[in-house]
This record gives sequence, structure tokens and C-alpha cells, in this order.
Amino acid sequence: MRHRSRRIGIAFAALAMILADGASSIAPFVDFVGDAHARVGRPATPGSVAGVARRTTRRVIRRSAIYASTLPAGCVRTSINGGVLWQCGRTYYQPYGGRYVVVYID
Repeated sequence: MRHRSRRIGIAFAALAMILADGASSIAPFVDFVGDAHARVGRPATPGSVAGVARRTTRRVIRRSAIYASTLPAGCVRTSINGGVLWQCGRTYYQPYGGRYVVVYID
């Protein structure tokens, strides 16, 4: 009995999928889902623009296993996500235990 009810359920799901697919050819002018017209910040989301900007500027700092006792010449101190880093060209270093570890910014 259990297998029979499962087969009936599968047949019903297949029939529903066939009917849903054929509905567009029967009545092509009827849309099941209309167009979404979102307006950022209206009517009840005043901070949504700031939220998007904040999420897109979030960065992840990953430490490597490469250490240096001193920094190369010409490094600039910077801050990313509240962490103090030194940028030397395209490489970033983070102070760690009296040395500097190479970090990757994602």
C-alpha cells in the first residue's frame, strides 16, 4: 500500500509539472509571476542603500605562513576592518608576535 501511494504521488507531481508547462502555450498572455519593480529605500526600507554599501565593502583578512622580521622600505600603514596592516606595494603585512605576517585580503 505504501508503494502505491508513493507512485500516485509521483504521478500527480509529474502531471502537475506537465500542466504547468503547457499552461503557457494554452494562454501565453497570462503570467504566473509578474515583473518585480523594487525601489530601493521606498516605502519602508530607508536604510537599504547604506546596508548594501556596507555589505559590499566588508573584507576578510587571512593570515599566511610567511613571516618577516622587518618590513620592506616604502610601506604605508593602513586599517582594514579595524585591523592595523602595512601595505608594501601589493603585499599586506600584519604585526604578530614581534614579527610581521603576510596577509591576504579577500
